[in-house]
Amino acid sequence: MKNIFLVNDDFEYSRLDRWFRKNVCEVPQSLIEKNIRKGNIKVNDRKERSSYKLKKGDEIIIKNISFIPNKHKKINIKYKATSKDLSASSNLFVENNDNFVVINKPSGIAVQSGTKSRKNIIDILRSTEEFKNTQPFPVHRIDKETTGILIVAKNRKYAQLFTSLFRMRKIHKTYLGIVLGVPQQNKGTMKDELFYYEGKRKYKTLAITHFTVLDTNKNYSLLKLSPETGRKHQLRKQLLLHGFPILGDNKYRMFGKQSHMKNSLMLHSYKINFSIQNNKYIYSADIPLEFKKNLKEKYLKIF
Repeated sequence: MKNIFLVNDDFEYSRLDRWFRKNVCEVPQSLIEKNIRKGNIKVNDRKERSSYKLKKGDEIIIKNISFIPNKHKKINIKYKATSKDLSASSNLFVENNDNFVVINKPSGIAVQSGTKSRKNIIDILRSTEEFKNTQPFPVHRIDKETTGILIVAKNRKYAQLFTSLFRMRKIHKTYLGIVLGVPQQNKGTMKDELFYYEGKRKYKTLAITHFTVLDTNKNYSLLKLSPETGRKHQLRKQLLLHGFPILGDNKYRMFGKQSHMKNSLMLHSYKINFSIQNNKYIYSADIPLEFKKNLKEKYLKIF
């Protein structure tokens, strides 16, 4: 039995093994490698490595394979957007074109589904008019409680492009944060070693963030934050390490000093800029009402 597939735009530059899992069957890497060696998986009638980057129009030939998906594999059930979700989504878009959208993400909703939250931005976008005849590709994340700029690609080509730009630090993000305390310097750079766990293994990574104090009083400060690296919870962890926890952060905070704070996380992804083929793109997201309310209550001015 022989099956022939043609590679389209969505899978251009994808690895052969990842294409196989997405289009044929989710199987162990060793089984894919074995069938490549046997010649059961070929590209343009040639043996290629599993890491081979596909090109549009490549002909993938699969023969003598009848994989049965793992019956015990956990099925990821997508969140079904409600009419209320779709109605509210129309106000999220900052930019919408043929290749990507930029949205102003609200607080309290995750970018993708997880064990603790099924409702997520990506599944809601699938059902919007803006993604009719295409699908959303997440290219970066911001925390569930963080508001502001989020880029979502409309095709695999731009998803890979944005992923590369983020990896090369060619995409520049600016955050606004209300913190407890007053930094001694009006501007500076935080360089810290942050620790992460994957299972029982502990990893150490360098985090770099540039900051500017926009306004301050005796107890609180409004900071402009420009992360150079993109570590998980980077801004929240670094600011806590330096003694300036973000207001409303229930995970990274100084115990006893924010126990009375019940407001949302005061961290907003305010601006993003990047270049594609010498074209410059700059987008900003309106500041949420809750953020403005806290600024007013703390007697802080943004501009």
